[in-house]
Amino acid sequence: MKTIKNIAVLTSGGDSPGMNAGIRAVVRTGIYNNLNVFGVLRGYDGLVKGEIIPMDAKSVANIIQRGGTILKTARSDEFRTYEGRKQAYENIQKLGIDALVVIGGDGTFTGASKFIEEFDIPIIGMPGTIDNDLAGTDFTIGYDTAINTVVDAVDKIRDTAESHDRVFIIEVMGRDSGLIALRSGISTGAEAVLIPELNVDYDAIMKRLDKSRKNKSSRIIIVAEGDKEGGEVVSDKIKENFPHYDVRLSILGHIQRGGRPSCMDRVLASRLGVASVEGLLEGRRGEMAGLICGQVHFTPFNKAIKHIDKINENLTRIVEILSL
Repeated sequence: MKTIKNIAVLTSGGDSPGMNAGIRAVVRTGIYNNLNVFGVLRGYDGLVKGEIIPMDAKSVANIIQRGGTILKTARSDEFRTYEGRKQAYENIQKLGIDALVVIGGDGTFTGASKFIEEFDIPIIGMPGTIDNDLAGTDFTIGYDTAINTVVDAVDKIRDTAESHDRVFIIEVMGRDSGLIALRSGISTGAEAVLIPELNVDYDAIMKRLDKSRKNKSSRIIIVAEGDKEGGEVVSDKIKENFPHYDVRLSILGHIQRGGRPSCMDRVLASRLGVASVEGLLEGRRGEMAGLICGQVHFTPFNKAIKHIDKINENLTRIVEILSL
């Protein structure tokens, strides 16, 4: 096993709150272990184009509280090709980089797996995505902040809903996963939550709205963007069934990705950043560092990227029970 002296860190895919805390942890843990640390700008695209910079402790000062990623992120069509990956490998070879830490989601880990297979580079991944849809960790970096952003927004929307006796359909992020919608729905007292993992029973939703207390001054329905119908269709169907309701649609969009990371995300990213560097030094590769029941665990990339499509049925039951 080759001795690791130089490592690089990159962020890839969609940004998520806590990525900067993760970068900081990787850089400072590397320095603590007498490694030279580099940062790759714009993810795999920067790896292909050679946008690689040296980093020291000062490079990551005062970033733990910032959202987004100081290293930036981008999609890379070139890295999807063998020629692009070969160029990326040559670029890190020139700098003597022995290993990588990549922060991102399933696309990031898929690319890392290919890179390891072709060029035998040790890589450890950190789960950076607001969707919380990776296996091998209870929570992904950014998820806690995102759901708290949703909760804050829905609480404010409910103020308006109550003032005007309105029904609000609120569309949240989650193209393939409904976990943001489900948890935020429970914590905001939503009447219904629509997610891509479950078939929508519109008859049941309409009955619930019809049978709910008539003196309710507001009704909130949360829809994940990946739901088969989407917020606009749900809004139209409710208007059709209840023409006397004042129905409004609010799409929260990319506000969910930004903002200061929560304490939970800062600590999670810090723990996983330290674990990732130490994992590389222990000889690990092709694995994602995650947190399960409060303890760090490493999961092979091919298992981590399997989308979690089984929703905790107790959570969906809670929505129905508490929406009376």
